[in-house]
Formats: sequence, structure tokens, C-alpha cells
Amino acid sequence: MALLDILEYPDPRLNRPATPIVRVNKDILRLADDMAETMYDAPGIGLAAPQVAAGQQLIVVDISENRNELLTLVNPEIIEAHGIEEMKEGCLSVPGVYELVQRAERIKVRAQDLQGKPLELEADGLLAVCLQHEIDHLHGRIFVEHLSRLKQNLIRKKLTKRQRQAG
Repeated sequence: MALLDILEYPDPRLNRPATPIVRVNKDILRLADDMAETMYDAPGIGLAAPQVAAGQQLIVVDISENRNELLTLVNPEIIEAHGIEEMKEGCLSVPGVYELVQRAERIKVRAQDLQGKPLELEADGLLAVCLQHEIDHLHGRIFVEHLSRLKQNLIRKKLTKRQRQAG
């Protein structure tokens, strides 16, 4: 396993839609392992392949306190969404920024597991928010894009300045 570099907003690669995975092979399995290791190390509760410059529809999520309930989804899609909930979100690609975002309160997701078997799961609360956040990444959407233009511009300027100072 290896730690991967996490792209930071406003890197344009974060806005590219990911391509579906046709077949789970050893490269996908390695990517999933590396993504999980990277997410835990960051530390975060979710990571999508586009965040590590891998343009494929793969996400890893673990919202458990003990960090022992890893959920890896291939080609996830939201097939049902109900209610509205507002929760403070952050993102490994937008370090140090936490903002309130409105999302569906309950969702149903269709995906495949790492053996290529289809699965469906229902989620609410933090898991629903996390899944929606990571699936957004697969469509080239960052959580700050749910915010007002003014907030987006302020965040972009702040992170661009920080990147210039660090680099």
C-alpha cells in the first residue's frame, strides 16, 4: 500500500467527471487499498478517486469512531433521495475549510463491491452526507460549489494564496 497525493481545490482535475469502472482488476484493488490508507492517514472519513488524480468511479468511506468499518464502492450512484438536512462539511481537497451544506437527509445508493457484486444500501445522517459528498466528486463537483459564489471566491483566493506561499 502507498500514500497518495491529494489534489487541492481549485485544481481543475477535481472538476473532471470520473469514468465508470468496467471491471475490478488488481489495479483497482490496489487503488482502493491506497485510497483507504490515504484517507485514514489524512485523517478523513471519505475519499473519492478523482481526489487522488485517478479518474475512476471509486470511493472509500469510514465514519466509524474506531476506523474499522471501511466501505468501498465501485460506480456508486444515488437512486433515491429524501428530505433535506444541513450539516457542516469539510474536504481533504479543501483543507481547513468547513461550511454548512444542504443535502438529502436519506438516500439509497446502488454500487458494486470490490468483487464486482451489485449492492444497494440506504443511509441517513453522517453516512448519507459523506456518500453524497464523495459521489459529488465522481461528477466533478466539490462541496464548496454548494455555497454562494461569494464564499466560493473567498475560499478559492484563500487556498490559492496558501498554495503559493507553500510552494
